[in-house]
Amino acid sequence: MNRMQPDFNQLKTQLEGDLFADNVQRVLYSTDASQYKELPLAVTRPKNKEDIKKIIAFARENGTSIIPRGGGTSLAGQVVGPGIVVDISKYMNKILELNVDEKYVIVEPGVVLAELNQILAKYNLQFGPETSTANRCVIGGMLGNNSCGLHSLVYGSVREHILEVDAVLSDGSETTFKSLSKKEFQRKLNGNPNQLEKAIYQNIHEMLSDPDNQKEIREKFPDPKLTRRNMGYAIDALLNSEIFSNGESQFNFCKLLAGSEGTLAFSHRIKLNIIPLPPKHKGLVCAHFDTLEESLQGNLIALKHQPTAIELMDDTVMQAAKQNIEQRKNRFFVKGDPGAMLMIEFSFETEEELQNKAAELEKDFRDAGLGYHFPLVTGDDKIKRVWALRTAGLGLLANIPGDRKGVPGIEDTAVAPDRLPDYVADIKKALEKLGLSSVFYAHIATGEIHFRPLINFKDPEDVKRFDTLMNETAALVKKYRGSMSGEHGDGRARGKFIPFMLGEHNYELLKNLKKTWDPHHIFNPGKITDTPPITENLRVTPGKEIPESDTYFNFSKNKGYIRSIEKCNGSGDCRKSEMIGGTMCPTFMATRDEDKSTRGRANILREFFYSPKNGNAFDQKEIYNILDLCISCKACKSECPSNVDMAKLKAEFLQHYYDVHGIPLRSRLVAYLPRLNQLAMLVRPISNFMMKTTLLKKIIGIAPQRNLPSLSNITLNRRTAQGIPHPEKEIKGKIYLFNDEFTNYNESDIGIKAILLLTRLGYEVKIPVHKESGRTFLSKGLVRTSKKIATENVELLKDIISEETPLIGIEPSAILAFRDEYPDLVDENLQPFAKKLGQHALLFEEFISEEMDKGNIDTSEFSTAKKQVLLHGHCQQKAVASTEPTKKMLSLPKNYSVKEVPSGCCGMAGSFGYEKEHYDLSMKIGEMVLFPAVRQAEEEVIISAPGTSCRHHIKDGTGKTAKHPVEVLYEALEN
Repeated sequence: MNRMQPDFNQLKTQLEGDLFADNVQRVLYSTDASQYKELPLAVTRPKNKEDIKKIIAFARENGTSIIPRGGGTSLAGQVVGPGIVVDISKYMNKILELNVDEKYVIVEPGVVLAELNQILAKYNLQFGPETSTANRCVIGGMLGNNSCGLHSLVYGSVREHILEVDAVLSDGSETTFKSLSKKEFQRKLNGNPNQLEKAIYQNIHEMLSDPDNQKEIREKFPDPKLTRRNMGYAIDALLNSEIFSNGESQFNFCKLLAGSEGTLAFSHRIKLNIIPLPPKHKGLVCAHFDTLEESLQGNLIALKHQPTAIELMDDTVMQAAKQNIEQRKNRFFVKGDPGAMLMIEFSFETEEELQNKAAELEKDFRDAGLGYHFPLVTGDDKIKRVWALRTAGLGLLANIPGDRKGVPGIEDTAVAPDRLPDYVADIKKALEKLGLSSVFYAHIATGEIHFRPLINFKDPEDVKRFDTLMNETAALVKKYRGSMSGEHGDGRARGKFIPFMLGEHNYELLKNLKKTWDPHHIFNPGKITDTPPITENLRVTPGKEIPESDTYFNFSKNKGYIRSIEKCNGSGDCRKSEMIGGTMCPTFMATRDEDKSTRGRANILREFFYSPKNGNAFDQKEIYNILDLCISCKACKSECPSNVDMAKLKAEFLQHYYDVHGIPLRSRLVAYLPRLNQLAMLVRPISNFMMKTTLLKKIIGIAPQRNLPSLSNITLNRRTAQGIPHPEKEIKGKIYLFNDEFTNYNESDIGIKAILLLTRLGYEVKIPVHKESGRTFLSKGLVRTSKKIATENVELLKDIISEETPLIGIEPSAILAFRDEYPDLVDENLQPFAKKLGQHALLFEEFISEEMDKGNIDTSEFSTAKKQVLLHGHCQQKAVASTEPTKKMLSLPKNYSVKEVPSGCCGMAGSFGYEKEHYDLSMKIGEMVLFPAVRQAEEEVIISAPGTSCRHHIKDGTGKTAKHPVEVLYEALEN
């Protein structure tokens, strides 16, 4: 193949979509969720079919290849390669037609599964196959992998639900693949004007009409009883059509495209079969077992009860969940420390049927002496949380400290369920012989367990172990007539084993098929057939030491800064949209750009740290630019299953970068704003006037559309300098109020209301001696100064703050610094004190909520008027704490109803949205969910937001005034 660099400028001018040939974009697309990495020549994002045809023609003319890509969640390196990446996820994501009566939907390949199912659910319909990556994987990728998912026991794979595919072939011609009668098939063979399409049909006809080929396929392909059988190309599925056997199904090349990994044609329009939603009464029997072996036997018992799904989760995954902020909440149903768990789902028309089935199943388990706890989980929200815990397995494994990680490779093997106990026993022996351990989870009902052996690809010996393990596993899978690939595809990780698994004869058939469809190797070469060695092009270089750097934050929990970056395994949880919900990742939600996702930032950090240009890994402009649009919302710290804390990584990087290049003026001004405000208060009227001038905004780079926060008439410190009055009634407790830098200078009225509210409710309030929180310094990467502030605050407060006398904060970003950043900022000798202080540093709402639980606060003090409150939660509060206490507090007046906007970050993110170059993006983030919800609210609805920047953004974006929850509750007091 010609390796000369093509002239991409020529192609760029022809496309309606985008083309990038710069190093940063190529690095971003050089890997997926697998262990592989290879730099592509360029990245394109087509807008339509015509763009795709031009890209194919360009690749053909320049002797290169194209790599179709959707969400980039592939686990076998399917979208990793040296050609031109064609990312269809940004633009080609429209639903083209929905026919409810005939139960089909036509989509472009970039439509996200969960978004599609949200729309279909309005009609009581769904697309059946449901992967664990449903909130970011796209239909085109599901077709390429022949995805299955949680409910494959009843819904099968994508192959069973694809009706038609409109595709572009390797010569640029167009065709439609669909079910064909025998007459229609003959016309494709004989009267077809499309020469390549004619050759394709002739090739399959000659291949599958040959009795010797039929015999080889039927004998060597995986056990037909196995539903998860995805090795090679699905010529066995085509063999069962009416053209070549006594099968009743019509011939349809869509069955072949399912699982072809983009190596045969480029699909641009896909017609899907859609089915009714399951019965309304659903429940999960979460069977707890002492050992993995017990659960394997339990699976066989559960299958007799005809469940809709059975999923396995072992103790390693459950233990890892304890370390994840988000997933800890989802362990509510776990009792003790089970060695394994089966999540067994049933769906019935009535609650009685569900309860009876759960009781029957539990009885069978107990009669067999299997398991010890069998809770039935019902209710959509709780069931969703259980499945979230299970599907987070891949990401959670990245939290295991050290360089050994649960890697893909043998994770996709499948054998018939009744053979699983023996197969798993053999796998465990193979692992033990190699000195390896593994996690075990996923789709046990259909015979697929995701084995994730812990491998360190940095260690050349472990790389050899991986190769040995793959070969030994292939022998075991063949022994049980299973499939090396159940749903994750062959890619470059398992393609090597196809000749061994299916036989050389069948492998030659597959190679010949590929050659017929794609004679010039344009479509994703090196996948399925003619794959490179499985230990080449790894994400890391075996034997290469990457030295860890000295840092200001403590990254020892992850064994260093680089290893904190490496926690990102590429699973792409950060690529979900605002339709799905959650906060991570707001900049991706607003742009759908890979470089604005947490994964994209982690990839750039990792790759540029692996090979720094000038010796100082922190002195790289490319990293600085990619981190510029991280708004430090902290969502990735909780919502990313791997807990990648990009805000922390960014702050650390910026400090080192500034040490080389100096601190920009605006960043310095924002960081030192609390101290500047102290001076500005001396001439407050002049300061407030200057804040409104366009000239000042222009000088410091603030968007002219923004209204900068004004200074209060008097600081909270001065308002309380003469002391705070004691409660008039019996004192219920004593609290220390953290007078944060935003409340003190800009919103002292809220501070006063907080004090009056607390004293009215019977609490003695003190403002202790303390420094500012350091949030402005952290947000701008001045970590060294933040460290000094954290140290001083811990020293000042450690002896007075306790469970009995907590520290209460009004501004979430300020008070949560004690809980989140301080323990990793202070020196080792202060860490125990910082952690203890963080435990007792509470949001105002958290304190009120706890006192409600104790019976110290009730509704008697508050108005009985009916009011509605629309709440927008602070993003750091969602990440590090919760908005539940806020909702609970706002519901304290008995006739107040509270609704939370399902928004993520508002988009202001401290100073981010004020900055002129970030203004448009911040507004776009606000317009996704928050602004429309606020505008649609009736005038009498109270808009509430705990974050000061959130309230300013709501005012700028909607013209409506949002109140702090403290204000709402204070105003609800009975006179």
